[in-house]
Amino acid sequence: MLYMPRETLKHLQPAQPARVRRGYFECRYGQLHLHNAMPPGGGFEEGTALLCLHDCPGSGRLFVRYLALAGRDRSVYAPDLPGFGESDAPLAAPVLADYAAALGDFLDSMRLRKLDVLGVRIGALIGAELALERAAQVGRLVMVAPVTGAAASERSGLAELPREQRWALEAAAQYPARERLTRLAQKVLILKTREEGAEAGARVRELMPAARVADLELPGRELFAGAPERLAEAVRDFLRG
Repeated sequence: MLYMPRETLKHLQPAQPARVRRGYFECRYGQLHLHNAMPPGGGFEEGTALLCLHDCPGSGRLFVRYLALAGRDRSVYAPDLPGFGESDAPLAAPVLADYAAALGDFLDSMRLRKLDVLGVRIGALIGAELALERAAQVGRLVMVAPVTGAAASERSGLAELPREQRWALEAAAQYPARERLTRLAQKVLILKTREEGAEAGARVRELMPAARVADLELPGRELFAGAPERLAEAVRDFLRG
């Protein structure tokens, strides 16, 4: 029988999913609720931290299954954006830069020197704004089915939606994508999902011709709820550089 040291056996065992926890942090609008996961060793000495931003409406709960996978080798955070989930809401209609600034309050409280960002649809635009405002802090950006302009607010009954949802959709529709996205200096990965309209996707890729593009060929809901491994596989090598 071949003897193998315990450390070698441990290394060969498949990594276990990270434990997903919840917490609250202060931001300019009150309390910011989030889900997070990190490696057993603490995560801070591991891979670059990752911030995950949901679409609007939505909440950080979208990423729970993905956090358990991504948190094996890095600290991963998925906040509820202000006004969504269990996070406090702004008192007046914000622009996307205001959401990014509230997330910046969280980053400052965590004293994160470097992080990557993954955002879904409107969350991808907020992630882009955060990358622009904190260019020295944000290293890489993953945009899942990003939308721009009118495509961000093309939902029936907009006037009848809850105030916070309406504010977010209106803020995304008013976002100066051509002015802002063309200024991104970070490496960008665009992930296409089945719901992404060809026109909307082409518009985003036109603004960022240097971005890497991958087609996941899955609906967004299935991607996060049923196939988080597919997302983890799609972004792993990109985030590792």
